[in-house]
Amino acid sequence: MTVVEARQHPTPSDFAPAPTEADRTRWEEADRAARPRRLVRLRERLAAEGIDAYYGVTHENVRYLTGFALGDGEDGGSSGQFLVGAEDVLLFADSRYTIQAARQAPDARIETVYGDLPERWPTLVGSVGARRVAVEAAFVSQAMWGRLAAASPDVELVPVEGWIEADRATKEPSELERVAAACAVADRALAALLPAIRPGRTELEVAMDLEWAIRTGGADALAFDVACLAGPEAALPHGSPGDRPILSGAVLLFDFGAQVAGYRSDMTRTLFVGDPSPRDLSIYRLVAEAQAAAIGALTEAAKDGRPITGREADGIARRVIDEAGQGERFGHGTGHGIGLAVHEQPSLGKRSPETPLPSPTVFSVEPGVYVEGETGVRIEDLVTYEPAHGRVERLTRFPREILVVGR
Repeated sequence: MTVVEARQHPTPSDFAPAPTEADRTRWEEADRAARPRRLVRLRERLAAEGIDAYYGVTHENVRYLTGFALGDGEDGGSSGQFLVGAEDVLLFADSRYTIQAARQAPDARIETVYGDLPERWPTLVGSVGARRVAVEAAFVSQAMWGRLAAASPDVELVPVEGWIEADRATKEPSELERVAAACAVADRALAALLPAIRPGRTELEVAMDLEWAIRTGGADALAFDVACLAGPEAALPHGSPGDRPILSGAVLLFDFGAQVAGYRSDMTRTLFVGDPSPRDLSIYRLVAEAQAAAIGALTEAAKDGRPITGREADGIARRVIDEAGQGERFGHGTGHGIGLAVHEQPSLGKRSPETPLPSPTVFSVEPGVYVEGETGVRIEDLVTYEPAHGRVERLTRFPREILVVGR
């Protein structure tokens, strides 16, 4: 692989610019037009299962179906929960959120619920004529389940998982555009950061610089907290930056993403601070080979119109690392879907479903090798997968060559 020195580093202008207000308006209009179709698909499944209504609680699902948006870590209580019946969509909101809910979800019926959901439950389910209600079982506590069941003994609560999430896995064009826009924000941010990386600075200092570049470069928010891990700390696949200094001759691993109009990006780059060691170069080339093998197999399958599973794609990347004798140092999956959530369907892993990947969709491809106490390397790109058009496209455009910084 090519070694890229400072004089050849990418710059922010190498990547797509930040989204415009016209882009954001167009995406809002696309979502508004898509929501009726999304509701139709959910109602068709309810009818097929003999269920009258769907009770949902996750932030991503309420935004997908109604437009109501809660921020990461924002505890709205019952606000943002919803009930989809055969004809109506009920959106729960207390006084903190009623104005926002009316603005963002004009097609929903706003119901004031403030810590009294079990008391209101009989009236709410009765208003949509529900006798059997699908419930997002993975996200409703046992205590709340019991209270709702006791409040309406004649209403059957049916546990379901992954219904709306499976629908979200197949992306609409405007969703793919937003993920791509978030990727471009992240690409520009890392390019802007490169001159500021030097030995002696701490992981936290550099992570804060990267966060600033993301937030001021077109993102609405971070996709998740920035990871910046130097040397031996790079062996932690999901570590957090600390006061540890960046060392010359060691790797520096970044895992980060941007959020644009609700949709997220996720990328990992492992850079070399000063002269790379032969060991680290060898690991980097191995990880790059594994990633290229997986993306190559996905590309060939898309061109041939041949279905491919997430388990199969994972196996291709894993085989490259296994054959190099590093299989025990690659413990996580090869990839995950992304969109309104950082981790969503589909998955690329050992236990992924043995069903073809949905299309069109977007997911990460991120093999890694981690040597405890010594070093770690991961390379992560987001790709769109669209076999109907014979297309696999990298949305992460930041170079994957060996990049040397800090000298």
